[in-house]
Amino acid sequence: MKWEILHRTRFDYASPVRDSFNEVRLQPPANEQQIIDSFLLKVLPAARLRHYADFYHNIIHHFEIPEPHTSLTVESQVRVTIKPAPVLATDATPFPLARIAEALRWERAYDFLQASRFVDTAPETWRLALDALGETKDTWQATLALMAFVHQHLKYEPASTSVHTHMKDVLAQRRGVCQDFAHVLLGLCRAVKIPACYVSGYLATESASATHAWVEVLIPGIGWRALDPTHNCQPGETYVKIAVGRDYADVAPRERPLRREHGTLPERKCANPVGGVD
Repeated sequence: MKWEILHRTRFDYASPVRDSFNEVRLQPPANEQQIIDSFLLKVLPAARLRHYADFYHNIIHHFEIPEPHTSLTVESQVRVTIKPAPVLATDATPFPLARIAEALRWERAYDFLQASRFVDTAPETWRLALDALGETKDTWQATLALMAFVHQHLKYEPASTSVHTHMKDVLAQRRGVCQDFAHVLLGLCRAVKIPACYVSGYLATESASATHAWVEVLIPGIGWRALDPTHNCQPGETYVKIAVGRDYADVAPRERPLRREHGTLPERKCANPVGGVD
């Protein structure tokens, strides 16, 4: 399935700024299921764009604007073809959960088993995960059970959280958006030693596309499999992946810029991420 996605965000400043240093994660990676037909990134005021791959192989573009400016526009245009991904049957039992620690000794999954900035793996999270699993004995069945629990336990409510909300707060209020659903599923999976990473991207439709977040879990002998706790499903041809990481902090579309107020010393400023999360 082919998609064309335009992502535009404009930032307006109360007073002129200069020496603005920025990083954005907006370029989808190419892989077997995701073919990038074209990608264009533009910024205004115009700036020279450079790019590099981070630790998780996400593509990051960075640029600086030394001249005074009162606004910044970041726009990406991507044409992408999504091929059907292999779907693991919901009744499959590929690997015993009791043996997962043994199997993961040789997997490069350490980062995705630990607590992170927005994800908790404390004893209370482990207890909640065990309660949600019940008598489940298989690793894949465990991830499906945890996804279903998150989907049923949380209410989707726009503007009920921010990009800085921790999963503990989400569980306490039992509501949030896709980012929060993903963080809670990450914590539950990691608490029972199932590697899980955060995925940011787009959920495309015929009429519009929206930024979205979901999860990938590592099943020994199978590989990484995507799960969307917001919709309680395995992502398909309408999902366009942009970046992966331990949680949202690793994949924010735009890093907090370092900029200098005109005539003053540099200071950190917090701006809303490009596009936000739905």
